[in-house]
Amino acid sequence: MVSALTSRSEFYTAYTPYQPEISQGTLQAIFEYQTLMCQLTGMEVSNASLYDGASSLAEAVWMACRITKRKKIFISQAIHPEYRKVIQSYIDPDQQEILFIPYKKEDGQTDQKVLFDLLDEEVSAVVIQNPNFFGIIEDVYPIIEKVHQVGGLAIVGFSEAIAYGILQPPGAIGADIVAGEGQSLGIPVSYGGPYLGIFTTRERFVRNMPGRLVGETVDLGGRKSFVLTLATREQHIRRERATSNICTNEGLCALMATVFLSSLGKEGLKKLALLNLSKTEYAKKAVSKIHGCKLTFSSSTFNEFVLEIEEDPAKVLETLKKEGILGGLPLQKFYS
Repeated sequence: MVSALTSRSEFYTAYTPYQPEISQGTLQAIFEYQTLMCQLTGMEVSNASLYDGASSLAEAVWMACRITKRKKIFISQAIHPEYRKVIQSYIDPDQQEILFIPYKKEDGQTDQKVLFDLLDEEVSAVVIQNPNFFGIIEDVYPIIEKVHQVGGLAIVGFSEAIAYGILQPPGAIGADIVAGEGQSLGIPVSYGGPYLGIFTTRERFVRNMPGRLVGETVDLGGRKSFVLTLATREQHIRRERATSNICTNEGLCALMATVFLSSLGKEGLKKLALLNLSKTEYAKKAVSKIHGCKLTFSSSTFNEFVLEIEEDPAKVLETLKKEGILGGLPLQKFYS
């Protein structure tokens, strides 16, 4: 379904919709995408997508700094390590200060006590990933509440969008910006890509949002039509007023996600998420019974979990590969 529709020439060769008169199909597809992203994350507005989850989360941090005019950014160490690297590359160390919040060794969740002790009136944003890099479901609500008490913004990131088929969406518990990866929404990867950066926020922050926004209106004849309502990229406005220099919205990937979610519907997405959850739980129970293997963290997970093994991980993964099994990601590279 996804490939059959998105490979049609009308979509596959479509260019940037600068002229609304001849771009109504593209504009409507983007509008539908924005609507679905708002429903998925529980937020009020969505942009027309960004490069990937890493750049999307980095743009969210940058946006929070513009809004609050504050210096400190707290980032959980349970966020995808490569996402953290991209955030660090965005931030000017002379203007902002990044502080990393550790995760608890027993359950893999962000250490809320450490975070709460550090929170003060200089906090621009706190960034949490849910589910986090270890697949663990974070207890996000108390963090959001505390951040708001000191006047900061709460940013929730994600690398697995399907989790929100069963998890409470971040917008429902007060998140200010929600940003992450949409690749699992019907987008096949090939040699490292493509990906889809999802970015949603509150309506009051819309003029600080990166990218562009498609809106619905009526033409002179009273017919429904679609236009670029807001475009804050530096191609559209003066560079010093632009919110981002990102040059494209991953249009074809956004369309794939739109077709995928429209085909599944709310109940279909919920069933898919529950299927992922149940299969992961089965795998956890089966693998943890093997001699020399144990689960690292005690918290509930979605899709992924961390396993400690007595043997050399590289050797085990190579053996599994010979049996046609993709064993997983060795974590020594990120967490010594």
